[in-house]
Amino acid sequence: MAGGTDQNLENALVPERINNLHALIDTVPDAMVVIDNKGAIISFSKGAEKMFGYNEAEVVGENVSMLMPSPDREAHDGYIRHYLETGERRVIGIGRVTTARRRDGGTFPINLSVGELIIGDDHLFTGFIRDMSEQRETERQLHILQAELAHVSRITSMGTLANSLAHELNQPLTAVANYVEAAKDLLDQPSAENIAMVREALTECAAEAIRAGKIIYRLREFIMRGDTVREIASMSRLVKEATALALVNGDGRDVDFSSRLDPSCDSVLVVPVQIQQVLVNLIRNALEAMTDSRTKRITITSRPVDGSKVCVSVSDSGPGLEPHIAERLFHPFISTKASGMGLGLSICHTIINAHGGKIGAEPSDMGGTTFNFTLSSAEVDEEDG
Repeated sequence: MAGGTDQNLENALVPERINNLHALIDTVPDAMVVIDNKGAIISFSKGAEKMFGYNEAEVVGENVSMLMPSPDREAHDGYIRHYLETGERRVIGIGRVTTARRRDGGTFPINLSVGELIIGDDHLFTGFIRDMSEQRETERQLHILQAELAHVSRITSMGTLANSLAHELNQPLTAVANYVEAAKDLLDQPSAENIAMVREALTECAAEAIRAGKIIYRLREFIMRGDTVREIASMSRLVKEATALALVNGDGRDVDFSSRLDPSCDSVLVVPVQIQQVLVNLIRNALEAMTDSRTKRITITSRPVDGSKVCVSVSDSGPGLEPHIAERLFHPFISTKASGMGLGLSICHTIINAHGGKIGAEPSDMGGTTFNFTLSSAEVDEEDG
């Protein structure tokens, strides 16, 4: 009887221990979500409730994919099956920057770490989620300071560049002006000797103009060349990380964000940080274009083209482009924004051209704009090599 009493007491204490453990978990400011091997939510911390806008009672038993945007929402159960069948770890114990979806449909960037717990034959997975868009005041001030320093650095660099360019171009342009003035004066007395001197002056003028053009060309090559060491990268990973970077300020809270990337052309040959910059610029432009739109949607897609290229598209449901802007969209200092400098799309154009691709814009099926750019497919390059 004593043994039975002890067992009953121990059983009675189990729920209390679970409640105490849950209370301890709820003190963690970041979100914690526990799921079973079928993806069903079995625990949802207070931090998760605050982050996603759901109460625990509403989500327990539901598939965790409800917290994900496309394409992860549709593919998540397949991720679990793949791991259980192969043991291949893609996120577990590694962590990644990705995106999540709130109750109101808004998409936001997160840092996700996943742990695994095996109890008998059961697999439980714990997701530790940090909202990257929530910055503490000290971090915000640090970012402001960094932005100001970066601005000063850019202004200083532009000033140095302008001085150097002015110095380099001053000599040939002064020579051009002098030769033209001399030729004009000689034509006042168009003797055979003077005409010969005019021809010589114009020849020298042309040579100096070509010299000035070569200076501009060298500068352009220097700017475009940058870090041109390309590597094989995953397009889906570039999109995930670029999306997180673009949404880090919380601008995607009321935006329906989705991606449909063709896995057959996932590998591309690129300078990853440069292509992420292109994606960040295009996503940020889409977000700003939809500021006053009632329906806010962004879709990123990819598809193979021309056998050796990958076409990536960023589409939005904004108001679209005005015709007079669309014609010169990728020219420097042409901006779709009242306060913009008009360099973002020009930089995108420069980067994509340096990768041997093309970039353009057209109306999107959602009523806004679709930006398309092409990159080299790494799969094709590997086969050709």
